[in-house]
Amino acid sequence: MSEYLSVTDASNYLNVKKSFLYSMVQSGQIPHYRFGRMIRFKHSDLDTWIEDHRKEKIGVSLRAGEILRKPDRNNLNPDDVRGIIKKSVASVTAKGYNLSHGKPDQDKDLRKEVSSGTL
Repeated sequence: MSEYLSVTDASNYLNVKKSFLYSMVQSGQIPHYRFGRMIRFKHSDLDTWIEDHRKEKIGVSLRAGEILRKPDRNNLNPDDVRGIIKKSVASVTAKGYNLSHGKPDQDKDLRKEVSSGTL
């Protein structure tokens, strides 16, 4: 096996499309070598690049749970955090509900029919 990989071999090795590799090469985001018009990659460079781009997944619910369970962390009181969450949810729902248009489940035409006694 050669020390240098072609774009096809590197795409198979990384399990990505060749077009992705070409765009990464063009932007300089992945280590590569040019021999004239040929683009080549080293196994060791790709392995290092993969490890450098590894991200640890931290769930949002896990982080929120940690804050609520540990009130002394960052000097936050669990009641304060709950209040912040309630205010945030209320502000988001208020943006989607506009009183000038009425409630979404009411139909003004139906109200007129019912008030006049006809259905």
